[in-house]
Amino acid sequence: MADSAFTFLPLGAIIQEFNIDGTNIVQGFRTQDDYVKHNSPFFGATVGRVANRLKNAQLENVNGQTYSLAANDAPNALHGGPQGWDKKVFAGPKAVSRGGKEGVFFKYVSKHGEENYPGTVEVRVWYTAGKEEGKTVLVTEYEAELVGDEVEETAVNITNHSYFNISGAPTIAGTTAQLATDLCLPLDDTSIPFGHVDRFSKVDVARPFVLGTKENEVDDCFLIETDPTKVPLDTRDQPVRLLGSFSHDDTKIHLEVYSTEPAFQFYTGNGIDVPAVNGVPARGKYAGFCVEPSRYVNAANVPAWRHMTLLKRGQVYGSKIVYKAWRDTQSAS
Repeated sequence: MADSAFTFLPLGAIIQEFNIDGTNIVQGFRTQDDYVKHNSPFFGATVGRVANRLKNAQLENVNGQTYSLAANDAPNALHGGPQGWDKKVFAGPKAVSRGGKEGVFFKYVSKHGEENYPGTVEVRVWYTAGKEEGKTVLVTEYEAELVGDEVEETAVNITNHSYFNISGAPTIAGTTAQLATDLCLPLDDTSIPFGHVDRFSKVDVARPFVLGTKENEVDDCFLIETDPTKVPLDTRDQPVRLLGSFSHDDTKIHLEVYSTEPAFQFYTGNGIDVPAVNGVPARGKYAGFCVEPSRYVNAANVPAWRHMTLLKRGQVYGSKIVYKAWRDTQSAS
């Protein structure tokens, strides 16, 4: 990709740099080896085979059986397990043209039984960059197919786990955020949905609020589409909808996140704890915030939701994320 605003790594098809006018707005490390050793927060990574959590570390009623998974967020399975796709080295980056724009392509084949998930799945990732009305735009596209003949079906839910920091400082303090919805899936104390939709009550996220304070800590799943029957396995034909808008008065940097996905996890970086590594300072609480577009949390284990993550042989899973970022040079100094 000719656009020097971005760098990517084969490990986890990671977004390593997202530069806006000289400021890298994503958290990361200098080398791929540093990610291998220190990336417990999943900085920039492609997350799968199933992003977010699966209740009681189980994949239920798939191929007529229940698969036991690693409880790496006990009692639940988290982000595909301790050796999920974020830990795997993808083939790539390969320069491609996608939708008339320059991009890069990554591919990984996840074998049957990897982290005890059934079926051999090929996952494909495209990143394409461009400019739009002065904004730097990065489009992320995911695709997955069940390519093996071991089983008839498996579960897939992919997201990107970039941590954004547009403040130009060690934390996101002072960042103004506004989400496109306050509808959420209320979670139990292990972050598994109860199964109903409600309005988020801890913070008024649908109005501008400031990140980087204890009162405004969030780690919850918000819904753009509340009717699960309207969510296809491949969402790429759905409208690309705004999930959240962010800005910082000091840097004048703005970020908008869009997706075709029905839900997103919004996380204010409450638990980040990364030591100084290879000349990069330590990152702690509030070092970045995440917008993780995806399917509903634990969808594979909920009968009314499972169609959105259940991938059968001959089908294609797909999704799209769009990031738009810019510095407002018109703002008063």
